[in-house]
Amino acid sequence: MDKVMELYVRAINELQAPRKGQGLVEYALIIALVSIALIAALTALAGGIRGAFSTIQASL
Repeated sequence: MDKVMELYVRAINELQAPRKGQGLVEYALIIALVSIALIAALTALAGGIRGAFSTIQASL
């Protein structure tokens, strides 16, 4: 019975092994998408941010 349990545990561990790399790829894709969204948002808001800094600079 111990041999069967040992084989079962080995099989489960081998099935889960490829998921470690998959998780890293998923995190990389999430970071890439968040970066793209952040760049797009900052590009869209560039005029407003530039105007706010100009107003602050003028008041100093």
